[in-house]
Amino acid sequence: MRVPERSWRVVPWPILLLLAAALGTQMTWRAHQRQPQAVAAALPGPPTASAMKVFSLGDTALASRWLMLWLQAFDNQPGISIAFRQLDYQRVIGWLQLALELDPVNPYPLLAASHLYAEVNDPPRQREMIEFIRRAFSQAPDQRWAAMAHTVFLARHRLQDKPLALALAGQLRAATDPSKVPGWARQMEIFVLEDIGEIEAARVMLGGLVASGEVTDPGELAFLQKRLAQMQADDSGNSH
Repeated sequence: MRVPERSWRVVPWPILLLLAAALGTQMTWRAHQRQPQAVAAALPGPPTASAMKVFSLGDTALASRWLMLWLQAFDNQPGISIAFRQLDYQRVIGWLQLALELDPVNPYPLLAASHLYAEVNDPPRQREMIEFIRRAFSQAPDQRWAAMAHTVFLARHRLQDKPLALALAGQLRAATDPSKVPGWARQMEIFVLEDIGEIEAARVMLGGLVASGEVTDPGELAFLQKRLAQMQADDSGNSH
C-alpha cells in the first residue's frame, strides 16, 4: 500500500529553521576550505649505474629505456604539468648521462636533450644542454653527430650566438669521418660562416672541400660546385 506523501508545509517551522541553519553552516565551511593544490615534486638525483644494473638484472639497454621513459613522464605529475624550465637541468643531465652510460648506442637520450630540453626558452638551460651534448658527441662523434648538428642550429637561431655556432660546427666537421657522417652535417661550418657574413672564409673552405676529393656523391659535388661558383661570382661582382 502506497503511503501518501506529506507536504513540506506540515513540517514544524523550528525544524525548517534548524535545517536551514545547518545547510548555511555547511556552505560557509566549504567556502572557507582551502582548495587542494597539486604541488610539483622536485626532480631527484639519478640512481647509480650499479644500482640500475642490479634492478634490471643486468639488462642495461632495458634499464636505459626505462630511465628515459621515467624522465619523460616526470613533467606530467598528478594534477600538474611541469614546464621544462622549472626542472633542475643539472639533474636532468645526470639522468640523461646515466641513460647513455647504461646503453651508449641508445639514441634517445641525446634526441631528448637536443629536441626537447635544449628547445626550452631559457638561454642558460639551453647552454647547459648544448654543453652536455657537445661532451657526449666527443665520446662517439660518428654515432652522435645528429644531436651535435642540432646544437649548431640552436646556437645560431635560438641563442643568436654566432661564435658558439661556428665552434660547434667546426668541432662537428673535425671530429667526424666523411664516410660515416652525411656531407650536409660536416659542411655546416661553411654555411654558418656564410650566414654570419664571413663570406671569404666560407668560400675558401668550400673551395678546399671541393678540391680535396672528399665529396664523392655526384649530386652533392655538383651542388657544392654550383654554390662555390655563386660565391665566386658574388665576390667578383662586389669587387667591381
